[in-house]
Amino acid sequence: MTTKAQQYDVIRKPIITEKATMASEHNAVVFEVAIDANKPQIKQAVESLFNVKVKAVNTSITKGKVKRFKGKLGKRKDIKKAYVTLHEGSTIDVSTGL
Repeated sequence: MTTKAQQYDVIRKPIITEKATMASEHNAVVFEVAIDANKPQIKQAVESLFNVKVKAVNTSITKGKVKRFKGKLGKRKDIKKAYVTLHEGSTIDVSTGL
C-alpha cells in the first residue's frame, strides 16, 4: 500500500488543454505523471486519490524540445502523460485542483 505522498509523486498535475477537454467528453482525464510511473501505479493512485473506478490507462511520452537560451543550447524536460478512462458514472473535476 502506498501513502498519499507517494501517490502525489506519481500524479503530478492535471493537463487542461483543448485535446484534454475533448477527451473528457469520452469520460477520460489527462494527467502529467512521473516519467518512471507505470500503468498499474497510475491506476492505483487515481483510484485511491479521487475515489473513482478506472477502466483503462493509456500513456505517452513527449520528448523535450531543444531550444536556445541566450545563445546557448538547452533542452526542455521529457513529459509523460496519462490518459485515464473512467467507468460510467465516475467523474473527476480537475478544475478544483489536486
